[in-house]
Amino acid sequence: MTATTPAPTKTSGPGRSPRLRTASSRPRRAYSVDRPRRSRTLTALSSLIVLYTLVPLAWLVVSATKTQANLLGSPGLWFSGRFALWDNISQTLTYDHHVFLRWLLNTLLYVVLGAGGATLLAVLAGYGLAKFDFRGKKTVFAVVIGAVAVPATALAVPTFLMFSTMGLTNTPWAVIIPSLVSPFGLYLMWVFASEAVPAELLEAARVDGSGEVRTFFTIALPLLSPGIVTVLLFTVVATWNNYFLPLIMIKDPNWYPLTLGLNAWNAQAATAGGQPVFNLVITGSLLTIVPLVAAFLLLQRYWQSGLAAGSVKE
Repeated sequence: MTATTPAPTKTSGPGRSPRLRTASSRPRRAYSVDRPRRSRTLTALSSLIVLYTLVPLAWLVVSATKTQANLLGSPGLWFSGRFALWDNISQTLTYDHHVFLRWLLNTLLYVVLGAGGATLLAVLAGYGLAKFDFRGKKTVFAVVIGAVAVPATALAVPTFLMFSTMGLTNTPWAVIIPSLVSPFGLYLMWVFASEAVPAELLEAARVDGSGEVRTFFTIALPLLSPGIVTVLLFTVVATWNNYFLPLIMIKDPNWYPLTLGLNAWNAQAATAGGQPVFNLVITGSLLTIVPLVAAFLLLQRYWQSGLAAGSVKE
């Protein structure tokens, strides 16, 4: 028996020695910004974050479709019994003499005056600190950074004592006035205005005879719109979900925001003779997050453009 030699897989042409294909001769896939390298670890971590975010929301939506009886006797992530979402919404809006609507209007009041005022002050102060030089600017910067580092709960008790001395507790001003101060929003607008508004553009406007107020509203404000939307979203979410400050400031249920009102409904089951209304608490929670989701969906394009501003040098 004679040994046979394996035939070459590919030749490089007539008169040349055969070349076997090896692993090193395989073409490599080119990666670019449009076609990045995939990472299984990052994909797994991102999937866990998505599940952590969406599973509670899915539980909330499914539970809002159940009656009080089916809520406690069925799996949390699956439907049970009749579809009672519309009945729960109707009962939530009409329960206890339409008090949910009163809490909703109170929350809107706190958001419009508190979050809107905080955004306005952050824009004006951030622009001024970014584009004007004055004595003590470094001290102001240190104070702002320090205020960002201090948690709001640490200032709750001193704020309560101060407002109690002035007689403002148990009034809407006890929630609105502290909400006007947003150190993080001020710092964000300071940094954004430093890059988004060119100093040469402001100098050209001043040379043409434009005043500072007119320059701000006609030139700087349109350039600051992405940052303004970003700060507005942060302040709106913080004011809408504010719980601890109204808890210590307000005792009158007629001035409760949604967070305190839903907590009061949830606490009814623990009181003597109280009626448990967990289905209304869950449905009210679902209705509470709908305006926030709508705000993010409507303003996300401005927010995304604000995050990408200044990332490309022309």
